[in-house]
Amino acid sequence: MAGSLQFPATVAAGVRENARAESAAIPWFVWCSVLAVTSAMVGAHWDISWHRSIGRDTFWTPAHIAIYMCGVLAGISSGYLILDTTLRAASPLRDTSVNIWGFRGPLGAFISAWGGIAMIVSAPWDDWWHNAYGLDVKVLSPPHVLLIAGILAVEMGALILILGRMNRASGIAREKLNALFLYVGAMILVCLMILVLEYIFRIYMHSGFFYRVVAMTVPGLLAGMARASGRRWAATTVTGIYSLFILGCLWILPLFPAEPKLGPVYQQVTHFIPPEFPLLLIVPALALDMLWARTGNWSAWTRAIVSSVVFLAVMVAAQWPFASFLMSPASRNWVFGTLYFDYGLPPTSSYVRHVFRPLEATASGFWMEMAAALAFAALTIRIGLAGGDWMRRIRR
Repeated sequence: MAGSLQFPATVAAGVRENARAESAAIPWFVWCSVLAVTSAMVGAHWDISWHRSIGRDTFWTPAHIAIYMCGVLAGISSGYLILDTTLRAASPLRDTSVNIWGFRGPLGAFISAWGGIAMIVSAPWDDWWHNAYGLDVKVLSPPHVLLIAGILAVEMGALILILGRMNRASGIAREKLNALFLYVGAMILVCLMILVLEYIFRIYMHSGFFYRVVAMTVPGLLAGMARASGRRWAATTVTGIYSLFILGCLWILPLFPAEPKLGPVYQQVTHFIPPEFPLLLIVPALALDMLWARTGNWSAWTRAIVSSVVFLAVMVAAQWPFASFLMSPASRNWVFGTLYFDYGLPPTSSYVRHVFRPLEATASGFWMEMAAALAFAALTIRIGLAGGDWMRRIRR
């Protein structure tokens, strides 16, 4: 009798253990989405380096393939999820899906699918654009805008796809999904930094305009990610991953040979030119995490205003002297990377001469920019907090 009672209990325990293991596993389509956003950011920085080191070669460069692989992976995973959920009544995602034009699937899958389509459409347009107008003078050419919009949509789709599962999960499954959520948030930060790349070079780091651009771009994202994640050091984690990613590009890309194929050539280039040293965003992010842990009972606007002051003050305190260091001979090594120059930069440029380029003609102009930076930081943080509350409610 004892044996007959013990056997079902053992079986039940095994079933429960298997259920826990299954619930803690990350589905393949989530990993596919994470791989997609990673491929896009690796390809984007590789492509920028390609343009700075070689110029324009062919459309089928390895960097381009890495970028558009994001759209392919997003299309495969999102298309499968939507078709499987729509056509298979027994799909486990059917009860946690949305209905769009008769198709069913997770909300994130629909957003990623649109992003993948936008990326694929941008590919022939970008190829035609280069054949018609030559090398891009600016990052934000029309086909690049569509491409970046597609990448951001894939990243947002991946974020929401993870959120839908994370907000329904608990225990170890939630912790794993939360880690992936913060990782994708860091890739969004990397993408946003590419969007404003032309305005955050080190030669601008002693101008108010630089800090306004950073205030418009970064703190709102950090607020939203921290609010949705709920982790103690969420903002620090996001900026830490961003920093490690850029450092990887800075230290790895120069290991590979490259030479210019377009002119005029002002600088001798023998290897890939990497991105600049990452902005010290991790310092204000750490300060914000410490502040947000102690102000949970404050009103949203009070938190946003105080957070904006903290973010901007700490950012200036960290980045301003570090910018001076980046202009000094001590930084001209592989660690900090200030010895690398695009082949098309003339010797007379501020960048090559290691001097700051002021963007405000007067002191009053500088302080007006800093006031605008403070206002934008408060506004974007408030929007980020509201966005974080919305993300915490996502279940589909």
